Amino acid sequence: MSAPSLNVPWGAYGFLVASMALVGSYVGLSKLLLAVLPVFLLAWLRFGLAAVAMAGWLRRPAGEAPLSRRDRMLLFWESFLGNFLFSICMLYGVQLTSAVAAGVVMAGIPAAVALLSRWWLGERIRPAVAAGIACAVLGVALLAMVRHGGAAPAGGAAPLSPWGVALLIGAVFCEASYVVIGKQLTGQVSPRRISALINLWGLALVTPLGLWQAWRFDFAAVPSATWGLLVFYALAASMVTVWLWMKGLRQVPAPQAGVFTVFLPLAATAVGVLVLGEPFGVGQAAALGLAVLGLLLATWPQRLPR
Repeated sequence: MSAPSLNVPWGAYGFLVASMALVGSYVGLSKLLLAVLPVFLLAWLRFGLAAVAMAGWLRRPAGEAPLSRRDRMLLFWESFLGNFLFSICMLYGVQLTSAVAAGVVMAGIPAAVALLSRWWLGERIRPAVAAGIACAVLGVALLAMVRHGGAAPAGGAAPLSPWGVALLIGAVFCEASYVVIGKQLTGQVSPRRISALINLWGLALVTPLGLWQAWRFDFAAVPSATWGLLVFYALAASMVTVWLWMKGLRQVPAPQAGVFTVFLPLAATAVGVLVLGEPFGVGQAAALGLAVLGLLLATWPQRLPR
């Protein structure tokens, strides 16, 4: 990894590393929660628990300007795409595939950021970024061939669902939108307040669906260990990771910050293999390697001209 810029404190890089490692871990561990809780109920409980924990973060700090109409609009889209839709696509995608598959697909986030920048902002895609996009696509294709080819994989893993992969790709583009919008927000709103406000929007959006699934759900049948994992998931997904990422993004240029997303697929894959016992052979390793190579190509800071 390239040496940090002299004007960026080391702590900012630590915030980014911790944020992505936590995201990868809860993406993997969500498989355990989905075995007990339906998707919309899980998302509703996550946002609700985090809203209670972050109630004190909603207050505007002294010296911070009131939210403009543009800020309010950005906060809504940040939550709708990066919280609500991302959670639904990611949870259903993991439920239909695996934590290892999620790790490989999530490595395409920087490539998705580049494509959205090209589409929305008209920015040119550098050759290295184009190569990174190609590697990300090849990684997902290789993963699909490994999971579908021949006999069932060791450990009894189910074949890779095309719908599951499609949902994970949707989650990637939701997260890419979240990164682009978040960079615009950090200049006007504090990281803690951004975290609390977008979580509150997420809670409002998912509440009707969460109540619908909660109506007939047997809460007494949920093991105590699952409740503990749910608390970790809620605080990590809605509170800690968002605050850490926004805190680091305030001081690190967006292209350089993208390099640190390499810890997301690595953490998700590690949880899938070490905690969930998912198969990880040569094919899966090659797919993950291609995905990580694509991530690095898409995000590595380019050399400035002399």
